[in-house]
Order: sequence, then C-alpha cells, then structure tokens
Amino acid sequence: MRPAPFLFRRLLGRLTCHEIHRIKEQNSAHVCMDGGSMAVTIKDIARKAGVSHSTVSRALRDEPAIPQQTAQRIKRLAIKMGYVPSAVARGLKTNQSRALGVVVTDIADPFLSEVIRGIEQVVLEAGYSLFLAASYREPDREKAVLHALAERRVDGAIICSSRVGKNHLRELEQFGVPIVLINNQVTGDFAHGIYHDDVWGGRQVTRHLIELGHQHIAFLGNMQGGAASTDRRRGYRAEMKAADIAVRSEWLLRGPNGRPPGGAQGALQFLRLDPRPTALFCFNDMMAIGVLQSLKQAGLRVPRDCSVAGFDDVFLAQYADPPLTTLAQPKHQLGQDAARLMLELLQSDHIERPRAKSIRGELRVRSSTTAPRG
Repeated sequence: MRPAPFLFRRLLGRLTCHEIHRIKEQNSAHVCMDGGSMAVTIKDIARKAGVSHSTVSRALRDEPAIPQQTAQRIKRLAIKMGYVPSAVARGLKTNQSRALGVVVTDIADPFLSEVIRGIEQVVLEAGYSLFLAASYREPDREKAVLHALAERRVDGAIICSSRVGKNHLRELEQFGVPIVLINNQVTGDFAHGIYHDDVWGGRQVTRHLIELGHQHIAFLGNMQGGAASTDRRRGYRAEMKAADIAVRSEWLLRGPNGRPPGGAQGALQFLRLDPRPTALFCFNDMMAIGVLQSLKQAGLRVPRDCSVAGFDDVFLAQYADPPLTTLAQPKHQLGQDAARLMLELLQSDHIERPRAKSIRGELRVRSSTTAPRG
C-alpha cells in the first residue's frame, strides 16, 4: 500500500472549496487507514483542529486565503486521522468521476496485460483510476460491461475489444464521453484510436522467411482475430507477391481462436498439406506456441523440418521451445499512447477531427526460424 503522504498529495489536493449539504458530507467519509471502523470527514478534522469545515476544505485545496502555518497543521492532522477524500463527493461537484473504463476481450491475455500496464502508468500519474472489464466475446456480457461503465459515470473509455466496438457502437455513443480504441477494431466505427500497422508487420515476418530461402510459406489466421488477422494476412500476401511467389489457397489456414488450442488445430491442417510448406507464419505467439507443441508431437523438429514465426512478442515467446521468432508489438507504448490521447480529449473543449495514430514494432529473430533444408 502506498503511504498516506502519497495519497494526500495525490488525492487531497483536488478537494473543492465547499461541501454540498449533508449528503456530500456523508459521501466524503471513508474508513480510516489505520484499520479503525470510524469514518473520517472534513467535519471531524475541523472539530479536532478547532476551525470551520470550510477552512479545512480550503486548506486541503491549498487556497492562498488560508495562512500557510494553518494549512500545514490541518494537512498533518488529516494525514494522522487517515482522511481520504471521496471520489463520489468530488464527482457530484465537478461532474467528473476521475475514472476511466478499460474493456478487453480477455484479462488473461498476455498481450493485453502489457497494454494495460501502459495505460495504468499514464492515467494514475494524472490522478485517474481505472475500471477494468472483460467481454470474453460474449454478447450478453459485452452489453453488461457497457451498462456497468455507464452506471459508474466514467469520464472516458479505452477499448481493446473489437467485438464491443463493432456490435455496440450505438450504445457506446450514448455514453457521451470520449472513446479511444487500441488495435483490432473495425476502422471507421470510432474517431480516435492507436493502432499497430499489422500489414507492415505481416510483411516483415514474411520477408524474413523469404530471405532465409523459403518459397513455400503458409499463413495461420485467427477466425476471431477480426481486422488484425485480415491485415496480417494482407501483409503476408503482399510480401509474397513482391517476391514473385504465388500463394496457394491451401496455404491459407485458420484456427478457431488466438490461443494455443487454436494453434494446435491449425497445426493439424498444416500437417495434412502435401507437399507441406517449409515455414508457417502464425497470427500470434499464443497460436504459434500451440503449433510448436503439435509439430513436436507429430515428430517434426522446429526449425529443421519447419520454421515457425509468430506475432506480438508476448513474454512467453522467448521461453518457447525453441524460442520464437516474432514481430514485437510495442505493447506498453500502445497503452501509454492510448491513455495520453484520452487525456488530451478530456482536456480539449472541441475536437475538430478524428485523432488516430499508427505505430510499428520490430522483428525479433530467435531460434524457431532457419533456412529450409535442401
């Protein structure tokens, strides 16, 4: 837990001058940080300090009308008593919750966990809190997530779930708050977003395999991958065309999801190909990990018998067997840039045109790819 002085600097400095009648006085109460069951209010601090509650409120807000010595004494007393201001009371006065909603498809996704870290770093420093919710691509759950964010009156929403953006645009627009998208969204649904250039990334992975000498390269897409899977496949096809290599229809494989079991099912399709390609470019690292396991069980040695490449560079990629060649998305930067864009939108009175930013990662070459035999 962060020390009380940190909380005081982060939270108490934003108190407004006056409490709004008794209900907001009650809303400003919180459990004492020292573990006691009594709640501490501005009135409690005022009674202890022998001043009015308006003086306490102004002192905590650093208003110059309060003598510095008095303000310091009140602040020390507030910290000692364990006072923490209420976001509810502050929201009633400012019409802002100082909270942002973040919607993801799956909290357990290692890619998204790194993106969330980037978001969190920026918004916490700006004094905002986060509501994190997962949709798991279930329509009823997605609707429940959107309604929950609306009920909590978030100031904005950062969405990393393509299905939410595609199917519930009208509900999102009814929020009346800024919305920023991160990757995998249907272009045109929203004005603001941070995207990785997946077409470019797909070309980088394919070019690497071609430069190793591969002429027969298959692509394993994700049936739930939306625009991301489409764009990576487009990059693959564009680079194959640039190298004057014809893509056979049977080389375009699809797994049911972007997890290892989806990769394992895609590997079964790959193993049935005759002749079998010498390299396989997978939609993401998690599918590639499933592929590696299935190829090993089938008696194939990677990369001697088949090169395998992924996409994203999640934490597990470097520990795969063998370590996985992949296109590293700047996951932390995606989160940071999305959060910064959100803060800009919240601070702007008028947005004249959509704001979107495309960024690029870099290829990480490891032991899962090599030149084809023969």
